Amino acid sequence: MTAVANQFEGVLALAFPEKGMSDDEFFEFCRLNRGLKIERNAAGEIIIMSPTGSKTGIRNAKFNLALGIWNLKDNRGEVFDSSAGFKLPNGATYGPDAAWMTHEKWNSLTPDEQESFAPIVPDFVVEIRSKSDSLKPIQEKIGEFMECGCQLAWLIDPFLQKTTVYQADGSETEVPFDEVLTGSAVLPGFEVKLSDLFK
Repeated sequence: MTAVANQFEGVLALAFPEKGMSDDEFFEFCRLNRGLKIERNAAGEIIIMSPTGSKTGIRNAKFNLALGIWNLKDNRGEVFDSSAGFKLPNGATYGPDAAWMTHEKWNSLTPDEQESFAPIVPDFVVEIRSKSDSLKPIQEKIGEFMECGCQLAWLIDPFLQKTTVYQADGSETEVPFDEVLTGSAVLPGFEVKLSDLFK
C-alpha cells in the first residue's frame, strides 16, 4: 500500500489507494504514533497535524476543566478531551478539543467500542483555534459533526475574540468573548465567559 502526501496549512494529508486503512488498522496506526495528532476525513485521507503551541494547551486545559466541573454537578454524561476520537457515520474519525455526551449514549456502546474510536456522535463538541489553524478546515470539521447529528458545537477563536455557536437547527450565532456562553438545553446550567477563563 502506497500513500500520497499533500501538505497544506500546517497539516499533512496522506491519501491511500482504494479503501485505505481499515478501522482497526487506523486505530493501531494512531496507537503506535501517540505523539502525533491524527484524524481521518470522510474520503479516507489520514490527517496529521502539527502540535499546538503551549498557550493553546493552556486554553484547552482550562476549558476542559470548566466543562468537567459542570459535568460533575450535572452528572448526566461524560466529558472527553482531544485525545478521544469519534468515528462519524460519514466515515471520518475526528478528535475535537472537547466533547460531551449523555451517559445513555455512552453506555449504548460495547466495551470494545468504548476502548477504540467510539462509533457515535457526541452531543456537544468544541474546537479551539490555535495560531497555526486556518478557519475553513475547522468550520468544515464542525459542519460534519453537525450534519452527523451533533446537537451543539462551539468554535472558539481566541484571535478574533469570538465564539461561533452552531445549533442542531442549522443556525449559527457569534458570541464575543466578553459575553457569557450558555450550553442551552444540551448542557443546562453550563455557562462560561471566555474573557475571564482565558485571562
